[in-house]
Amino acid sequence: MQIEIYSKPNCPFCVKAKRLCELRQVPYEEFVVGTDITRENLLSIFPGAKTVPQIKVDGKSIGGYDQLVKLFDNAEGTWR
Repeated sequence: MQIEIYSKPNCPFCVKAKRLCELRQVPYEEFVVGTDITRENLLSIFPGAKTVPQIKVDGKSIGGYDQLVKLFDNAEGTWR
C-alpha cells in the first residue's frame, strides 16, 4: 500500500494524518505545499481541494484526515 499525504506546515490535521500512519506502522510519503509542491500543482492533482491534508492511497484520492481514519477503521486487522 502506498500512501501520499499532501500537507502544509502548522496544519493540525496534517500532523494527525501522519501520526495515524505512524501509529499503524504504515509508511507514507509526504509532500509539503510550498516546499515539495506548489499550490497550483496541488490543485491540478486535487481539483477543487479547499483543505489539507489531501491523501492518496495507491494512487487514488481518498480525501483528508477523516477519510484516512475511515480507511483504517474499515481495514482493522489487515494492517501489520
